Amino acid sequence: MNAYKSEYKAEEKLSGEGGLEYFIPKRYVKRKFQGKLKRVLVPVIPNLVFVHARYDEIEEFKLSCPFLRYATRRIDGENKIMKVPDGQMNDFIKVAGSYAEDLVYYSPDELDLKKGTRVRVHGGTFDGVEGTLLKVKGKRNKRVVICIKDVTAISVAEFEPELLEILGEE
Repeated sequence: MNAYKSEYKAEEKLSGEGGLEYFIPKRYVKRKFQGKLKRVLVPVIPNLVFVHARYDEIEEFKLSCPFLRYATRRIDGENKIMKVPDGQMNDFIKVAGSYAEDLVYYSPDELDLKKGTRVRVHGGTFDGVEGTLLKVKGKRNKRVVICIKDVTAISVAEFEPELLEILGEE
């Protein structure tokens, strides 16, 4: 969903009266408040709110929350509502929801995922997460990248080779 400059308002509504399952990727940043530096959680992808619900549930919710709109993309000449497969979203939430300091987010055009190898992580915080093993510009080692097609990608810290299962080429 798209909540133009209203991610916090959407979060408040969704967690309160809405009762719908949602996720807003966030990260910690340092901000100055009244002359003091504080660490606060802020949305990583402006205006974006992932909502997990049936279409009719979302339509009903939108009656009380008109500022929340469907995120769409152009497919075959028409705008289609963006949908993320559950498995892909679960992996993304597992990684982005950790709020790890070394997570790096990318726009879809910043990475060439065709050059990577599909892997699954075994063990640790990201156990079971599937992604693409890539050399990311500016980083010394290869990193596992979790991608939501046409929306965002997130790279996870380097992994020991024995924690990665090769699933095949992209």
